[in-house]
Amino acid sequence: MERTFLAIKPDGVQRGLVGEIIRRFETKGFTLVGLKFLKVSKELAEQHYGVHRERPFFGSLVEFITSSPVVAMVWEGDGVVASARKIIGATNPLTSEPGTIRGDFGINIGRNLIHGSDAPETAQQEIALWFKDEELVNWQPHITPWLHE
Repeated sequence: MERTFLAIKPDGVQRGLVGEIIRRFETKGFTLVGLKFLKVSKELAEQHYGVHRERPFFGSLVEFITSSPVVAMVWEGDGVVASARKIIGATNPLTSEPGTIRGDFGINIGRNLIHGSDAPETAQQEIALWFKDEELVNWQPHITPWLHE
């Protein structure tokens, strides 16, 4: 079963949107297998955003993600990476469709509420960076047979 990494960023936490964001993934039928509420260290932030290290906005990304707690999550399900990206919406909330997290709650690109892995390979890397294997729970909700053929 495919897994993805999602993180509710400081703005989503501060605005009280954690429950609403989690609800959207639960009602879609995905399974939450890992959850942490944490203050991100500078080291973890720099590793997570390492691909942007040479970009002019790297410092502000690190500063923002370490400014307040985040909710780090691992979700599991068929096609969860692509589906999560649709649920989240476009990076820029101003171009996100209504009904997406960013379209409904986002205000600007610098405060876009949530991070989601962009590919299954990236998801594996991000999950390994943020979670130890023993922090992930392998389980199956009772509703699973009603979601999958």
